Amino acid sequence: MAIKFQYNKTSLQQLEKQLKVRVRTLPIIKNKESALRMEVKRCKTDAVKLEERLEKQIQAYEAMFALWNEFDATLIKVKDVHLGVRKIAGVRVPLLENVDFDIRPYSLFNAPKWYADGIHILKQLALTAIEREFTLAKLNLLEHARKKTTQKVNLFEKVQIPGYQDALRKIKRFMEDEENLSKSSQKILKSQQEKRKEEEQ
Repeated sequence: MAIKFQYNKTSLQQLEKQLKVRVRTLPIIKNKESALRMEVKRCKTDAVKLEERLEKQIQAYEAMFALWNEFDATLIKVKDVHLGVRKIAGVRVPLLENVDFDIRPYSLFNAPKWYADGIHILKQLALTAIEREFTLAKLNLLEHARKKTTQKVNLFEKVQIPGYQDALRKIKRFMEDEENLSKSSQKILKSQQEKRKEEEQ
């Protein structure tokens, strides 16, 4: 990325201001990136744990497979999922607050005794699956934000800050050369004027 500038004091001041902003912002962005990196790692661990828990629950569900043929699956369904929003290092992520289930009434006398346990097992299964989906959505958001922040850190560190420093160096050299030329031309002019005065006298 070539930084556009002119060889004058105004351009020099603007570039110095831009450089200061980037140098001041860089540590903040680096902190955000490391916070996001830690959060992504934590989120990945949570996702793996939830995946394992879901697998165990599905295996427990399959162990009673013969009984599930008798179970009326329409007795329970997810009624509502309550969401919240949490900011992690400036990134808004969804937060699962609560899940409401709608349990249809059934006869305790006519239904098998294990129906209550079946409802509980399905509730836990649904809760874990929903929680896992939220964790994966959160992971995607955090991963995306971390990549963007890493790109910004690299842009500032490897492109913009060195670019501004280089541009400032060029302007300062140019202005110094110009000043030296001006002084030299003034000296020459002065010496010529003195020569003329001497010749006139």
